Amino acid sequence: MPGFSLGRPSGGAKTLLITAAILAGLVILFAMFAGFWTDWKWYQSVDFTTVFTTQLVTRIVMFAVFGLIMALAVGLNIWLAHRLRPPLSAMSMEQQNLDRYRMSIAPYKKWVLIGVALLIGLIAGGSASGQWRTWLQWVNGTPFGVTDAQFGMDISFFAFDYPFYRFLIGFGFAVVVLSLLAAGATHYLYGGLRVTTPGNRITPAATGHLSVLLGLFVALKAVAYWFDRYGLALKSSDFRDADGWTGLRYVDANAYLPARTILTIIAIICAVLFFATLWRRTWQLPVIGLGLLVLSAVLIGSVYPALVQQFQVRPNEQAMETPYIQKHLEATKEAYGIDRAEKQAFGRQEAGLVTDENREELRDSVRTTASIRLVDPNVISPAFQQLQQIRGYYSFADTLDVDRYPVANGDQDTVIGVREINIDGLPDRNWINDHFRYTHGFGVVAARGDDILGNGTPDFIEKELPPEGELGEYEPRIYFGEATTQWSIVGGPQPELDYIRGDSGEDETAAPDVTEEGELEEGTEEGLDEGAEEGTDTDAGEGEAEAPAEDMPEPGQEVDYSYTGQGGVELSNYFTRAAYALTMGEPQILYSGAIGEGSRIMYRRTPTERVEAVAPWLTIDADPYPAVVDGRVQWIVDGYTTSNGYPYSSRTVLDQATATALTDAQRQVLAQQNQINYMRNSVKATVDAYTGEVVLYEWEENEPVLQTWMKAFPDTVTPREDISEELLAHLRYPQDLFNVQRDLLQRYHVDSASLFYAGGERWEVPDDPTQPGNSVPAYYLSMRMPDQDARTFSLTTTFNPRDRETLAAYMAVVADARSDDYGTMRILTLPNNTTTPGPQQVQSRWNAEPDIAESINLLQRGDSEVEYGNLLTVPLGDDLLYVEPVYVLGAGANYPRMQRVLASYGDELAFEASLDAALDTLFGVTETGEEPEETPPVGEGEEPEETPEATADLAGWIGEALEAQEEADAALAEGDWAAYGEAQAKLADALQRIAEAEEAARTEETGDGDADDEAEESEE
Repeated sequence: MPGFSLGRPSGGAKTLLITAAILAGLVILFAMFAGFWTDWKWYQSVDFTTVFTTQLVTRIVMFAVFGLIMALAVGLNIWLAHRLRPPLSAMSMEQQNLDRYRMSIAPYKKWVLIGVALLIGLIAGGSASGQWRTWLQWVNGTPFGVTDAQFGMDISFFAFDYPFYRFLIGFGFAVVVLSLLAAGATHYLYGGLRVTTPGNRITPAATGHLSVLLGLFVALKAVAYWFDRYGLALKSSDFRDADGWTGLRYVDANAYLPARTILTIIAIICAVLFFATLWRRTWQLPVIGLGLLVLSAVLIGSVYPALVQQFQVRPNEQAMETPYIQKHLEATKEAYGIDRAEKQAFGRQEAGLVTDENREELRDSVRTTASIRLVDPNVISPAFQQLQQIRGYYSFADTLDVDRYPVANGDQDTVIGVREINIDGLPDRNWINDHFRYTHGFGVVAARGDDILGNGTPDFIEKELPPEGELGEYEPRIYFGEATTQWSIVGGPQPELDYIRGDSGEDETAAPDVTEEGELEEGTEEGLDEGAEEGTDTDAGEGEAEAPAEDMPEPGQEVDYSYTGQGGVELSNYFTRAAYALTMGEPQILYSGAIGEGSRIMYRRTPTERVEAVAPWLTIDADPYPAVVDGRVQWIVDGYTTSNGYPYSSRTVLDQATATALTDAQRQVLAQQNQINYMRNSVKATVDAYTGEVVLYEWEENEPVLQTWMKAFPDTVTPREDISEELLAHLRYPQDLFNVQRDLLQRYHVDSASLFYAGGERWEVPDDPTQPGNSVPAYYLSMRMPDQDARTFSLTTTFNPRDRETLAAYMAVVADARSDDYGTMRILTLPNNTTTPGPQQVQSRWNAEPDIAESINLLQRGDSEVEYGNLLTVPLGDDLLYVEPVYVLGAGANYPRMQRVLASYGDELAFEASLDAALDTLFGVTETGEEPEETPPVGEGEEPEETPEATADLAGWIGEALEAQEEADAALAEGDWAAYGEAQAKLADALQRIAEAEEAARTEETGDGDADDEAEESEE
């Protein structure tokens, strides 16, 4: 059978193969380039290209320089070892076996040398490029203007210089060790170093070569010993149960420090002896020197300090350590900004008493002392979701934010949330809907923090869709937000859904506002009559009157929109589209007809990741919050400059220090380094919710770490004076910084080294009474401390004595950025022998009070659940006022309603339907100075008064309305529109009956038909 031959490929086949190879190469190159190109386009879109180029150039330069140094060093030593090989190998089994390897390598020696050197150089360069922050800080380091307590050097040496020097020393060790290994292996391969061959085991040439490398290693060790002296100022240890202790102690200053100096001198002598082998060609003296170094390291570096600690320090530890404890205290307070905390004694030895002489004064001073927030942002989110979500594809954060907005008589504490897009709630998930149609949220929703409606729902000051309320006109479209993580393409031929005309967020299914006596709130009747006349069309929005009827879509009709801003990256050509198709893993981006002229791709849409990208040197606060500023929704993000190189300052683990009962996976501090010992809130950043524009504002001027990074990334931080007055009104003291500071103050609130050593004055942040095991969160609250003249927006917390549940101290920091006292910490310390109850004890007292416990059990009847709101603490008189709203989640309901308020002052407790009623009961007097109305209890054997028939009917129909509301809530959640319509009709009927029953009840009370006149007289 004749053989089969493929033959030589034809010219056309060759061309095809070459073309395919070129195309494959181009595809590979494009894949490598696509990530770079999309990153460049993104930084260009936010006008922070210098951040991208500075990082890139620094990484490339460090990769090239340190990779080249490593490659040259290793390659040179391999080449030199090869040059110094003996001309003839000894005839032994060892060398005969190595001959095979030498012969196989011989034709490729040059390429093996280059390959090994390049491989090691690439690894070293990649590792060095990761130190770009260290390099930039060293090059641009700014003096602190403060010297350390031991060496008298500026703090900048430890923060910026020392880390880079340690990196250089570590890199030097790597170069020498790898060169030594490579040279030793080469000498062994070519016979310069023998293991089993009889006679001389090493040639003189190999001896000199390896001795020089060992001498360099020992010389670097001498340098390392010298810098270890400075490292003692940053040394971490556990001292007297103080986790994170940093700095020298007595044994460090008097044993380790001189030991490092002595070891430096010995190492230098040893290195000289190794270098001397170039002439002496003997290892005797270097080996003796090396042995002396090792012995000295053990005796001087370890044994001697242990003896000093055991026999000199331990018998009189407090006296020996006092100077070093004092340095540690002062440095820690300065590094974290807690050195300016103002402490004052508060309270008296016995519990606060409510007497006939002070009850009116205490009751009157509540309003001027604090704006007590009944709307808990951590509990009320489901109410926002149910009442203002409008559509299933919108959502609010699980934890809302606290801000303040101006009203007629001052600032109003406000709970605010953003209605963001949530594509998981889309009725139909597909590529167009996910990325082109449903692209943005719509509007903010805000409620008064210190007020609640009669039906237990928030009192909204901004609501509906389109938005309406007291926040004025603003751009409501939310393209960038905390929960907006999917990418979208906007502004092109594919229209976006803006909103649906006629959507309303009013609590259509809510029961009417009812007073404690079971009557409708003033004005409710009128609304019911109007509703009866106009019908119960719940989709009719108030915004329809804003434009001529001919321009208005019909109720329920979708309103389209096309993005007109400058956010995102313009998909102007197929090259960019191809790059994004590759990086996003979405081939349809390349060929989809939904993309055309004007199309822009939006990604990196959360405020934290945008700020982190443009400021990779910042640590980002876990809680960005929205504010309506100058007609825009702006996300405000706090940025921290941190360091781990502040001498003597205690170290903190950020994710542990900032963890509270509210911490979750989405609300964690975004840290460049998790362990720090210096922290400043140096930057306030804003992210525009419509355009995604990021602005970094210099907040703490002349802060050295910030100044260093501003030199490294020029023109990226905007001066503080450019902050507008309206934006300034919404800036606040950040919660993560406060959490770190209060964590440290548990131990570092004392000024005396002896008290610190004794540890008896240690505090601890109490656990959240409703979530055991989790620290109680710090709360924003407009309040007045005892030495203040007026209320100011503050951030507050409490402290317990260690291992006790009584109260040790109360702390508040001025959180209003407009105040001259911004950042001022005031700590009220309670008497040591007092038994002022802490949060857990107050909660336990409420739960143990029989009447309160019985009432709570009634609230929990059926399948209803009780949820406790934020337990607020306010200094009042000589004691502390505790207030906690109580929410009830009814059976089948989708959100809790505030039903009661718990209050405590001294020995007095109250549990009432409203804050005013609770305070009236607590102090035994109303705000107008009258005795509070009290319903006499039913005596034993007595029958209660019969309820008038009309009043009974009124209560019955209110129950019907509540039941209809719950049914409507449940139907809406399940998307059962038929059941929802039936519930709405039932509700409308109940509301009409309520109006009739109330009229009848008024007639019975007055005895005549002139109920209106009677009502007017009672109002007067």
